[in-house]
Amino acid sequence: MKRMMNLMLLIALLLTMTACGTAENAALPTQEPAGETAQPVSDADAGVQEAGSSILIAYFSVPETDGVDTVASASRVAVDGQVVGNTQFVANVIEEVTGGDLWRIETVQTYPGTHEPLLEFAYNELMEDARPELSGELENLEAYDVVFLGYPNWNAELPMPLYTFLEKYDLSGKTIIPFNTHGGSQFSRTIQTIAQLQPNAEVVTNGFTVSRNAVGDSRNDIVAWLSGLGYANGLGG
Repeated sequence: MKRMMNLMLLIALLLTMTACGTAENAALPTQEPAGETAQPVSDADAGVQEAGSSILIAYFSVPETDGVDTVASASRVAVDGQVVGNTQFVANVIEEVTGGDLWRIETVQTYPGTHEPLLEFAYNELMEDARPELSGELENLEAYDVVFLGYPNWNAELPMPLYTFLEKYDLSGKTIIPFNTHGGSQFSRTIQTIAQLQPNAEVVTNGFTVSRNAVGDSRNDIVAWLSGLGYANGLGG
């Protein structure tokens, strides 16, 4: 009888140990496969994604600062009492609609602030095939999948600072969407030039171009264009 009781106590003890071991294993966190690490995703990070953080709006704009009426100006427009460059105006609307990040292409040199001297300066740069030095550094370029690229049409060509930008930064694998302002030449061959300078990027040919005389009234047209591309309302496509 005593032997039987000892056997029953031993069986009971073994069952108890098995039950405890099972509970501990159930409490362990799920293990990631080797070489992979689970990354937390916060609400803030998710919001950035939805707001279009993978979109960059890079633009070059030289608003004329004196001597020209903003209504008839070749390079600036008055918006809510504030004078901004024509291309800057379009870039601001794209930023508002897509939720992308805005980055202005600026140069070390200062461009003339009046119309005729600016035209002459830009023409001389073109004839010299100049590469004006940029004053700012674009960081975290790898974070962007889509680059809206804006510029005025100068002498039926890209402004020379755009050459500096496109030769300095590698946009391979990204989608480039051009937009520009003009005095009658629209895009000329600038989209083809962008494609030549960035052969490993996808350059959208359906860019947005607007006359300098119509920039102030172009907001609805810009929104419609972005909607057609699938970038309206901060959805990012």
